[in-house]
Order: sequence, then C-alpha cells, then structure tokens
Amino acid sequence: LIQTIQAHNTSFKDIRYTMKFSPIASSLLLLAFSADAFTPSSLVSSRTQTKLNVAADPKPAAISSDEWSPESWKSKKASQMPVYEDQTELDAAVERLERCSPLVFAGEVRSLHEQLARACHGQGFLLMGGDCAEAFNEFNVDHVRDTFRVILQMALVLTFGSALPVIKVGRMAGQFAKPRSEPDEVRGDVALPSYRGDIINREDFTSEARRNNPQNMVEAYHQSAQTLNILRAFASGGYADISRLQAWNLDFVEQSDEGSRYREFATKVDESLRFMKAIGVDTSSDTFAKTDFFTAHECLLLPYEQALTRMDSTTGKWYDCSAHMLWVGERTRELDGAHLEFIRGIGNPLGVKISDKCTPEELIRITETMNPNNTPGKLTIIVRMGAEKLRKNLPGLIRAVQREGKSLVWISDPVHGNTRKTDNGFKTRDFDKIRDELRAFFDVHDECGSHPGGVHLEMTGEDVTECTGGISDVTEDTLGDRYNTYCDPRLNGSQALEIAFLIAERMRQRSGLPSIE
Repeated sequence: LIQTIQAHNTSFKDIRYTMKFSPIASSLLLLAFSADAFTPSSLVSSRTQTKLNVAADPKPAAISSDEWSPESWKSKKASQMPVYEDQTELDAAVERLERCSPLVFAGEVRSLHEQLARACHGQGFLLMGGDCAEAFNEFNVDHVRDTFRVILQMALVLTFGSALPVIKVGRMAGQFAKPRSEPDEVRGDVALPSYRGDIINREDFTSEARRNNPQNMVEAYHQSAQTLNILRAFASGGYADISRLQAWNLDFVEQSDEGSRYREFATKVDESLRFMKAIGVDTSSDTFAKTDFFTAHECLLLPYEQALTRMDSTTGKWYDCSAHMLWVGERTRELDGAHLEFIRGIGNPLGVKISDKCTPEELIRITETMNPNNTPGKLTIIVRMGAEKLRKNLPGLIRAVQREGKSLVWISDPVHGNTRKTDNGFKTRDFDKIRDELRAFFDVHDECGSHPGGVHLEMTGEDVTECTGGISDVTEDTLGDRYNTYCDPRLNGSQALEIAFLIAERMRQRSGLPSIE
C-alpha cells in the first residue's frame, strides 16, 4: 500500500500504520497494484516486474536472411489459399500494398512482445477477442467502439480478479480471411468457390461475388487503417477511463439477480475505486484513463502478409506490419507448409492453434520452428479441444513443454471446439460448454503447476443472439432474432463479460484471495 500511494504522489503521513484494512481495502490493494493493465508500459514505474528486453534481444536470429525472405513461403505448399484467375491483377494489388504505409510499427510490436514475455513468467494475462471475421459492409465506428468497450470492461474485471496486468488484443483491423473445409459451395446444381472472407471474395452466391478478387486486399488494408485510427483514439483519448468502465460493468450487473456473485464482484471494484479517490489517488490521471491496445489476426492470406512485411531500420529485423501479433490456425500449421515458413522469419509475437490432434512431439517441433531461440513471449499456444478432450490431452502437452524447457504462453480458445448445428439450421455454441472448457483449462494448469496465461474469444460488443445460454438467456428458439454473423457464432457483449467474471473468480482462487461471496 505504501508503494502504491507514494507512486501516485499521495502523502502517507495521514495513514496510520496501525490501520486494519477491511476486505474493501484489500480489494483496493489488488486493483491498485494491477492498475498498470490500463496504462501504457512507458508510464508504469511502481510495479516490480521482470524486465526481459526480449524484443531487443541482441542474440543473432537462428535464421539468416539468405535462408528466409518475405517471399520464401512460395517454395512451400500453401493450404487454404485462394486461386486467383489473373496473376497480373494479383501482382498489381501486392505492389500497391507494398507502397502503402505500415498499419502498425515495430516499436508497438516490441511493446506487446515485452508484455507477453512477462505473461510467460506468470506476470500477466492475455485477453484476445473480436469478430469471427470482419466484413466490409459492417464497418462503422460504433461497431469498433462496442467491441473495444467490452474488451476493456472484461480487462478491468480480470485485472481485479487476477492481480495481474491484462494484455488486451483485439481480433480486429485485419481479421478478414477464414479457412474453409471445402473449396466449393454447392447449392442445388450450382457450385461456386466457397466464401473465404471479404478480403478474398464476397458472400453473395453469384459468380461475380465469389470470384477471388485481389483488389479486396487493398480495400481490407484501408478499412484496417481506419479501424486502427479509431482504436488508437479510444485508447488514448479518455474513452478507456477506469471509472467509465466500472460504470458500464454496473450497467451489466443490473441484468443479474439481486445478490448474485456478479453484483458482489462489481460492488467490490466500485468500493475500491471510491477508497482510492478518498485517499487522494487521482483516478482521472493518464494512468487510469489511457491503455495499451493491440491487434491480431490469423495469418492466412500470404500475399497480403508479404506485402505488408517491412524491415525495421533500428534493428534490421523483419516485421509483418499488418498487425501486432499473428497466429496460424489448426488447418495451416503444417511443419513443412508455407504459413510456418512465412511466420518463422518475422519478429512479431506469434500464436498457433492446436486441437486434440496435436501430439507432444509435434508441439515441440512447432515451438522449435516458430521460436528457435526460445525467446519468452514470442510464442503463444492457443488450445481448442472441448472440455473432455482437453482434460485428456493437454497434460501431456504441458509436460512435454516443461520437460524441454520451452518458453511459451498457454491460452484457452473455449469456443471453437464447442460449435454445433441446431435442428433449425443455426450454427451455435453453448455458454455452458464454453464455461466447462475454461474450467478444464484451469484445472489442468493447476495440476501441472503451469500458468494459464489467457483466453481467446470470438465475441462482439453488440447484442446478437448467436450463442445460447448465459445471463442474456439466448435459446435455440431466439437464435434467429439477431443472428448477424458472416461466419461462426459469437458471444454477445453480456456473455463475454460474464465469462470475464467467471475467469476472475477462478484467478482469485489461484492468487490465494478469498472468493467473492
């Protein structure tokens, strides 16, 4: 408490050493010590953290420039790639993107890497969330704002529950492409190329709409630039003020039953903020009003990623400047494939999704390919299995990583392994199944003595009805009310925030803190 108060230029002389702190004050300590989750890392000075400088690691890369280039992926088999009719048109689009400004900058990427490195050592929690797939005709400021707001609300709850900085990463400003099980979609006697996301083709079932159009990459770039401008403005312009976030959370709990655990939890946060103000902490300062916010998407459309890959003049490293972080999916993580070939040479933090199909031996080979220097924070493993398969398969994967001494961040994707189709034809996900997989994820890490480093959710800030269950009480009968997704079903804002409350309660237990009752 002394360090916290002094860090905010508040005199300690009026606080008596004999003061006995109530549970409210204890909650304050938790929030205050972890308030740096809402401030740029450059402003954080009071919290003792591991300083790894991993992004500026002077060690030479394990891959020389002679062995890798932004185009070397072309020598490998590329899964889930569209076939373009006109190579000249594709080349023209790539050349145009190569002349465009970077969407993100190397310094921002290094900041994320440093934060992930601390999470790798148990000093952080990664929250990733956003749309299944962005769409051109859905783009507007309100849509971006609503998802950004819910992610920040979730981060506040998780910070309070975990006593850890929360790293906020949006599946935004680039999450346009989606893998497909079949190359073609058949309706009656008509077969057309499958819809692969707006960056490749359009959803309408016509020959023109389903044509793989390279110019869509240019349109996706410009929409991503606008999205990033909006996010940067919200993150630094006062919209992320901690008091505003708590007010939104109190609005959420109004939906819950009187005396519910959500109300109790939100009340503790509110009491803590009031106490901080009472002792003179200025909660309107930049420390509480600004935040770091990063973007990520699946590395799928390699011509687009190649075109936005640039060499950093200060370090000589290559960075994919389409996003701060990229991940490779379950369908494109072949060890000898084009996607791993591309991402192994870039300096961005990387992720890879794994299911129950991944063996311990394969995981070790993936980590050695994607992170040959074993740099903390470089690699995040995104686990998507379903609760039952996770309990069976994840322990062996964790033990293999521990045995080999690999540095990585483990996070749970509890949505992808729990997708089903209803009798009335809607693809959906059950809230209870998502909760069960998260519970299994934490249980396994408790058993293995490892750090459950984060969560990855397909979600939106809008009041959609795409996933059943949760506090919003969506049922199979009401799925059609606001089923707006272009791809997979998303948690709505209330369901996503409810997940954050559940994780926060579990993290309190791991931290040895009393449960909210």
